[in-house]
Amino acid sequence: MTSTSSTGGTDAGQAPADQVDAAPPTSNGAPGASRWREVALEIATGSAGVTVLAIVLALLFGGVLIAAADPAVQSAAGYFFARPLDLFSAVWQAVSQAYAALFSGAVYDVQAESFARGIKSLTETLTVATPLILAGLGLGIGFRSSLFNIGAQGQVVLGAVFAGYIGFAFNLPAPLHLLLAVLGGAIGGGLWASIAGVLKARTGANEVIVTIMLNNIAVYLIAYLLSLHAWQRPGSNNPQSPALHGSAMFPLLAGERYRLHAGFLLAIVACVVVWWLMERSTLGFQFRAVGANPEAARTAGISVERVTVWVMLVAGMLAGLAGAAQILGTEGGSGLTGGIAGTVGIDAITVALLGRSKPLGIFFSGLLFGALRAGGVVMQARTGTPIDLVLVVQSLIVLFIAAPPLVRAVFRLPAPGSRKAAVDVPAALTAKEVRA
Repeated sequence: MTSTSSTGGTDAGQAPADQVDAAPPTSNGAPGASRWREVALEIATGSAGVTVLAIVLALLFGGVLIAAADPAVQSAAGYFFARPLDLFSAVWQAVSQAYAALFSGAVYDVQAESFARGIKSLTETLTVATPLILAGLGLGIGFRSSLFNIGAQGQVVLGAVFAGYIGFAFNLPAPLHLLLAVLGGAIGGGLWASIAGVLKARTGANEVIVTIMLNNIAVYLIAYLLSLHAWQRPGSNNPQSPALHGSAMFPLLAGERYRLHAGFLLAIVACVVVWWLMERSTLGFQFRAVGANPEAARTAGISVERVTVWVMLVAGMLAGLAGAAQILGTEGGSGLTGGIAGTVGIDAITVALLGRSKPLGIFFSGLLFGALRAGGVVMQARTGTPIDLVLVVQSLIVLFIAAPPLVRAVFRLPAPGSRKAAVDVPAALTAKEVRA
């Protein structure tokens, strides 16, 4: 006869209650498959997963626009009911050729006769991405500190002005000349941004309005400087400064046939420095504390006004480095012009938002936007697709990034945390049923 005590024993073949409670829930008898599905859902519904899906969704919408603007697709649509397959074939041809050309211009040109010629596309992407990464880092610091610095465009211009003037007005040894020009760019952007920081700290002026106004002032300032005799190129009536000395230029990283310069290495170093600043330094902790709750930070003894000025100064210095990268590297030392900044400061806002204001995210989003800009030129040349489509794709990315619920709804993904609740509740019910 087999028997057990009433306090600690169990009947043969009956599992203890605590073991029943600890048993993991299964799905169709496959615990491993269920676990991997949970991991996949967590990745897809996280911020990184939603960002990737937003990019995919933007490219899909871009494909629709490419097809709609293609003459062959429009012609096939006219007799759709007679031969519907012609329309689908034309859509596939238009979209696949456009995105293949975009890839060829951004990553590797498969039509090139040599590897050295084909890889030039990647070097162009890295070159275009360099100022976007630097300016995006500056904006990301401001966003994490609850300061909406929209003045990166003006700060890039001032950085280019300071770096460019040092580059053509002085003739110094190569390492020293380059160092002074880069520092000049950082100082120029920092001083320009600190104007908004001081006004915000002293008077409470809205930094969005102030930085936008400073953008306009910077545009007129460089136009005025280029009208002065000391800033004009000898023998030219065009508003362009003298060419920069070679000693002030970033060295090329891959030879004369490529534009990729050492400014890209500066962008990588800047990403590491910004990560350390924001995650490991006392000043970065104060930045994040003020961004999270200014009143609580003030109660803890942090000077919110001082931190505001420091945030704008550091952000402006990074944007100024972007201007230095433009004039000392990307433009090849051809001299200052009114359009030296291009749209770097505007695009950097999107780069910072797409990168979630984190250095690693900003780095990869800068590469993405560099690829779109570099590949868009080739796409237009080979397929006739308007380069403005790249701007549309960029805008769609921002739209979908700003609306994560929309992305989750399109891909039928659960909201963050809902998967855990869906698993925990059946597990608890199963335990109760076993006890019963």
